[in-house]
Amino acid sequence: MTAATPPAAAPRAPLKPLDNALEELLAFATPLAKREVVSTFDADGRVLAQDVVSALQVPPQDNSSMDGYALRCADVAAADSLVVSQRIPAGSHGQPLLPGTAARIFTGAPVPAGAEAIVMQEDCEVLPAGDDGTTRIVVKQPPQPGQWIRRAGEDVTQGAVVLSQGSRLTPAALGLAASIGLAQLQVVARPRVALFSTGDELVMPGDVPPEQMPPGAIYNSNRFFLRALLLRLGCEVTDMGIVPDRLEATVAALRDASQHHDLILTSGGVSVGEEDHIKPAVQSLGMLNLWQIAMKPGKPFAYGKVGNAHFIGLPGNPVSSFVTFMLLVRPFLLKLQGVSDVAHKSIALSADFTWARPDKRREFLRVRRNAAGNVELFANQSSGVLTSAVWGDGVVDNPSGQAIAPGDLVRYIPFTELQS
Repeated sequence: MTAATPPAAAPRAPLKPLDNALEELLAFATPLAKREVVSTFDADGRVLAQDVVSALQVPPQDNSSMDGYALRCADVAAADSLVVSQRIPAGSHGQPLLPGTAARIFTGAPVPAGAEAIVMQEDCEVLPAGDDGTTRIVVKQPPQPGQWIRRAGEDVTQGAVVLSQGSRLTPAALGLAASIGLAQLQVVARPRVALFSTGDELVMPGDVPPEQMPPGAIYNSNRFFLRALLLRLGCEVTDMGIVPDRLEATVAALRDASQHHDLILTSGGVSVGEEDHIKPAVQSLGMLNLWQIAMKPGKPFAYGKVGNAHFIGLPGNPVSSFVTFMLLVRPFLLKLQGVSDVAHKSIALSADFTWARPDKRREFLRVRRNAAGNVELFANQSSGVLTSAVWGDGVVDNPSGQAIAPGDLVRYIPFTELQS
């Protein structure tokens, strides 16, 4: 009897390009509908839910940008000295400038009507007071019309949109909002994210001292940096801890998290063919897409839905989890908050290293800038070496199959672009 021929293995699906994966992922990210009104003091990092329109112009009137004297240019040319006719500190309002006189003025004070320029006090000589008690000045540098005057509305015009819906508020933006009188701002609600880990090998730091770690056990590092990254992105994070490595416990944790969160985020257990409980648990409660992405580190990635909550599963290796979060989860969360531009920016810098054996996948190499302004490479690029992400200050986005020689221009992405 002839032995039966075993069935041929199903062909592997091609790896998904990172840009395609990001496009598909972002298509699922409908901006959150809930809005909040918060104090401008507390709005740093929040996303505007509506345009901010100015009800006034800034500055409200012409004002001095220097301590000095307000005067007419022609009066300086016509006389050896000018009488100081008034004093205008910031917060007050002077009288129209009398011909042939100057007004003592301070930074931020309104320019009196009739004045054409401000002369810095350093460019003036104050003469001793005369018998009549008047003070006179000699102008040592002939002024130009308009010098040291900040014009009304040169910063903000009335009716202008000064901050756009979908922009993330920065410290400077908060100052701008305050400059037009806004004590409160309407922003998108913070995404509510449930974070948990699965795996009986995981141990929390502090629970077991290093010298007592059982064989095969590892400390749960991913939970710490993922929580920190989520908080930097303005999320409300529920740390659900380590879920027991059983299907029933995983289903229960997912079901509970889906009731009160916009996103459930896990790491580990998303490799194709891996024996784990995340995949069947998510599939039993909703839908799951497993993607193999053409990137290194970070090939396995999962997106799904559990009830109304989004689900994202990251790879378990620390650097893989770290990089995939920054490149995929970060823009997803920004879009949930209604951010209009979620793309990161890269800089072209020269390489101070050799990369002779590039991978067929798109690579994200941990690097840092040196004193010469070039980038140097961390020696060990393994996906398990988290030291590389601490030593480095960014990554080089290296195309598939691209070797790098010293002096080559590379695309450098600073961590500051990816972690906030």
